[in-house]
Amino acid sequence: MVASRIGIIGGSGLYAMESLAYAAPRQITTPFGDPSDAVHVGKISGVEVAFLSRHGAGHRLSPSEVPYRANIWALKSLGVTHLVSISAVGSLQAGIPPRSFCIPDNIIDRTVSRSRTFFENGVVAHVSLADPFCGTFSLAVSAAAEHGELPVRRGGTYVCIEGPQFSTRAESLLYRSWGASVIGMTAMPEARLAREAELCYACLAMVTDYDVWHDAEEHVSVELVIQNLMAMTAASATMLHELAATELDECADGCRNTLSNAIISSPSAASLEARERLALIAGRYFDRTDDPR
Repeated sequence: MVASRIGIIGGSGLYAMESLAYAAPRQITTPFGDPSDAVHVGKISGVEVAFLSRHGAGHRLSPSEVPYRANIWALKSLGVTHLVSISAVGSLQAGIPPRSFCIPDNIIDRTVSRSRTFFENGVVAHVSLADPFCGTFSLAVSAAAEHGELPVRRGGTYVCIEGPQFSTRAESLLYRSWGASVIGMTAMPEARLAREAELCYACLAMVTDYDVWHDAEEHVSVELVIQNLMAMTAASATMLHELAATELDECADGCRNTLSNAIISSPSAASLEARERLALIAGRYFDRTDDPR
């Protein structure tokens, strides 16, 4: 087992957690701006967790406006090691019906206008993203969902689009032809940044609709999404209680050492400003004395 703190990013429909006992809001300023909202630190099932609303109170931030870097930085600064994303998605497969859950294991990134790395302005890193979700942690999330008797599908590919509009019918059919499972707007660059921050990252995707490919079903709309989200939010809270009470296994995916061979810039070439900006993310690598370059 491994010492850990679980972080939760709540997506559409999950803006607060009433079951988060003794929650204290933390206003955090980061080198990448302010996060979406205050981070609430409290206890679920007697275990301390940190909760952040991705879209902010009142859902005021569109998917493209979410300060993803600030959100990940803020959670890591509070000691989060395992991050679960709660995300509303559309289904691209008949076998993944609305009001079910999916725990994807890969992503196709179709976003175009978001800051997607901590490493820029003098420091370059190339992390592996072959498997963008932590397999070990995803298994724990899946087990917690199943223990809570949620209808959950393990595995599948999440297509992340820019939004905020939903897909065209042609796009939806294209993504289906690729074999993708679900479609949403927020897993990227969140997964990229979680990997750079050396966090174990998993996604519990709440399926609200069939996007627009399914001729026999109602087309996706905000009204439909909200209706199904209301029915699923309580179920996701059940999973989170189960997950918080779980003793997590040691990560077998190497998430906590992602940067060990990823930073290509020489530590001696990094400016003081860059070192300070990245201290939380990569400070231990800048302090190495065995740099061969």
